[in-house]
Amino acid sequence: MCDRLYELIDPTLIPDNPYLLLTPGPLSTTKGVRSAMLKDWCTWDHEYNDVVQAIRTELVAIGSKSDDYTAVLMQGSGTFSVEAALQTIMPNDGCSLLVLANGAYGERMVSIAEYVSIPVIKLTALETQTFCLESLEQTLQNHPFVTAVAVVHCETTTGILNPIEEIGKIVKKYNKLFIVDAMSSFGGIPIDMDTLGIDVLISSANKCIQGVPGFGFILFKKEVIRQCEGNARSLSLDAYDQWKVMEEGHGKWRFTSPTHVVHAFSEALIELVSEGGIEKRNERYRSNQLLLVEGMEALGFECVIEKSLQSPIITSFYSPKASKYSFEAFYANLKERGFVIYPGKVSNVDSFRIGTIGNVYPEDIVRLLNAVKEAIFW
Repeated sequence: MCDRLYELIDPTLIPDNPYLLLTPGPLSTTKGVRSAMLKDWCTWDHEYNDVVQAIRTELVAIGSKSDDYTAVLMQGSGTFSVEAALQTIMPNDGCSLLVLANGAYGERMVSIAEYVSIPVIKLTALETQTFCLESLEQTLQNHPFVTAVAVVHCETTTGILNPIEEIGKIVKKYNKLFIVDAMSSFGGIPIDMDTLGIDVLISSANKCIQGVPGFGFILFKKEVIRQCEGNARSLSLDAYDQWKVMEEGHGKWRFTSPTHVVHAFSEALIELVSEGGIEKRNERYRSNQLLLVEGMEALGFECVIEKSLQSPIITSFYSPKASKYSFEAFYANLKERGFVIYPGKVSNVDSFRIGTIGNVYPEDIVRLLNAVKEAIFW
């Protein structure tokens, strides 16, 4: 054990991952990102706070070309940031939240609202389909007390990509706040918050920017967050107070921050720039996904989602109908060959999912397809 610990002190000796995580996050990271976590940092130190400020500035630049937005970092998983955003932005005076739900993460936003007693209206679509825009407009006409509309951009329940441009136009037509859960898309799919009229966007360190788990972040329009004082139903998830402390403390967090994760994320942002930015990363993710689908279909697998609705993030495939097939055995066979995939999450479809984001390249997808061919035992 001691030898192993001493070995990890030298970044050059960081081992390769034993397998690729073909998931929507956490995902496979680079040695550079992992090595950034080998140094300890003080949360009060100016050098560390400068890193936090640089991250906040870069996140805003990724999402917007204007100076209208600000970034708030929040400890915990991405869901912590979703909950912080919803309960901070919604007033305590009976205003309603409209959630568009066509998967588990839209439903999770509904659950969050219900837990903290935010009046919530749900507009649903089938998990394999996106939303009827006419129904959205009708719902807003029938519920004038709706203050904000929330939707998941890439719903990783299936891999579907919801049309936030069209949704946003309707939301703004009725002068509502537009909240986008971009957990699995920000940093991997270009998003222009100014053009889309997004007031609040939420994502996480361990998704397309390719950091590690430990914090999420919320991009607020400045004029919106300035009006949120006193809304939060939780001390630790008060995004307004976190923002105020970060602004006045020049990168200081209210409570102990995940210092190692922050530095890993800083390295991940540097690597994003080195790759050529979001456009180049998006090209790689799309190449991965197209190659995956082409290869899986050649092996007899079928996609759950129509290709026109499919994101480059994660793809759902129907499980084989062969009597000898079991996901557990298929999963174990692939893991032995160096690949970890995801079980299905569609409620009424027997399926599995394969992610195409993270430190994954087309040559890795080719190796995966060879492994799938070898793992087919039914």
